Order: sequence, then C-alpha cells, then structure tokens
Amino acid sequence: MGIDFLFILKALIIAIVEGLTEFVPVSSTGHMILVGDLIHFNTQSGGFPEMYEVVIQLGAILAVVVLYWRKISSSVVEFLSYIFSFIGLKTSGDKRKYEKRLAESKTGFRFGINVIIATIPAAILGFLFDDEINKYLFSTKTVAVGFIVGGILLIVIENNFRKRAKRSKIVKDIDKMTYGQSLLVGCFQCLSLWPGMSRSASTIMGGWISGLSTTVATEFTFFLGIPVMVGASGLKLFKFDYSQMDGTYLIALILGFIVAFIVSLVVIDKFINYLKKKPMRVFAIYRVFAGIVLAILIFTKVIS
Repeated sequence: MGIDFLFILKALIIAIVEGLTEFVPVSSTGHMILVGDLIHFNTQSGGFPEMYEVVIQLGAILAVVVLYWRKISSSVVEFLSYIFSFIGLKTSGDKRKYEKRLAESKTGFRFGINVIIATIPAAILGFLFDDEINKYLFSTKTVAVGFIVGGILLIVIENNFRKRAKRSKIVKDIDKMTYGQSLLVGCFQCLSLWPGMSRSASTIMGGWISGLSTTVATEFTFFLGIPVMVGASGLKLFKFDYSQMDGTYLIALILGFIVAFIVSLVVIDKFINYLKKKPMRVFAIYRVFAGIVLAILIFTKVIS
C-alpha cells in the first residue's frame, strides 16, 4: 500500500491546531476533535487519531522543556540533591556539609513537590476513568458545552481575581508557591478531563483562586503539563495496536511531532508576553462564541 499524502496533510493540520491551542486557554483537545471531524481525520479506524493526538502533544510539551530548560534542569538537580542530602544527614557524621546542601537545594525540592502534588488528582482520575472519558466525553457536543462553560468561568474567575489582587497580596514568584496552592491547582486541572474545558484554562483559574499571579499560574501550568502529558501519552501509547502501523502513519507521527513542537515554541513566547500586558477575556469571549457556533452547527446537523 502506498503513502496517503492527503491523510498526512490532514495530520499536519491537526498538529498545527495542537501547537496553536495547547498552551492558550481555549482547549487543544476540543479544537482537535472539532477540526478532526471537519476534515474527516477522526474517522480513521483502529484508534490512530487518538494515539496521534497524544504524540503531537508530546511535541508541544517538548517546547516547554526547551524554553524552560534552565529552570527544569536546576530544579531536578536540586530535588535529587535535597533527597540525597537528607539521607546523608541521617546516616553520615558530617552533618554540617549535608545541612548546607539541604539549604541550598530546598527551593528546587519544594518546586518539585508542588508539581507532584498538582499532578496527583488528574492523574488518578485519568487513570481510573480513561476508557469512560474517551467513550462518553470525546464528541463535538461535549466540546461545545466545555467551550461555553469554560469561557464563562474564565470571565467570572478572572474578574474576581483582578478585584482581589488590588486589595490582597498575590504570589508573583513561582518558587513561593505553597503546597496548598499546588493542590488546588491540581484539583482544578481535573476539569480539563472534559474536552473543551482546557487544561491551561482550568489550572490558571485554580491558580487565580489560590492567589497566584497570572504569569506564575501560567508558567506553573506549563511545567505541570510535562508529567501530565507524558503520563497520559504513555497510557495511550501502551493501549495502541501497533500491528496496524504503516508508512503513512509513521510519516504522519514524525512530521506531526515536529510541527507541533515548532508552532508551540512560537506560541508560548507570544502568549507569555501577551499576558504581561492584557487580560484573558479575549480568549473567554472566543470560547463562548465558538461554543455557540458549534452548538448551532450540531443542532442544524451541519456536523455530527
């Protein structure tokens, strides 16, 4: 069987959509479901579209690793150093040396624990209900609901956050986050299991409610996406039937991964710069509008 270039083109369109929407609060999964239905990408049998989507999401997450490599690498080193220093403090006679190392690596350890805490709620729900989520929530109807509800929540919570920020102290340094704040962000991330709600929107809203600045909440969302997406992707890749893999699928996977990575590099930088100057309201309005249009298209049976 030859290479299906039309299918590869459709796959690249989905990869561009992923790169454009993964890190902005509009729901990448919702957009991929919608665009996939419109261009008949999701009609492919055997579960490849679902597996493809998680692979290109890994490409998008790789962009975070590249852009924030210094923070990520230093935090990992400090996290491990703290653990080994703690063990050394308990087992070695040279307590002064290990006490110094503990103090020096405490920031990275704390950051790592925050990421772990925030990952747990969605990881548990996603693992326990992965099949049910795929069966009942991955449709254009649920995406339309997610778009609208998520958009309304984004407007309401951001307005309350901006009023609160004028009279209360908010966290403007990601290393100053508390464990309670990371847990609240993690609980909000569970909303993103509903396609159309958006992982970034859900976690940013959780950050606002917990007292994080918009920039800190957004950057923490980026970091949080690494273990979450790697875990989700691993689960999907494990379940995929590789006996159906052919040249077309392989080319689509490789090119899609690269395209999602490149587009995400650009979007992350632009998005952070945007947030330093303007509110999220424009994304919320877009979500509500897109949800209404999608609902009309479904009601009139233009799309299923």
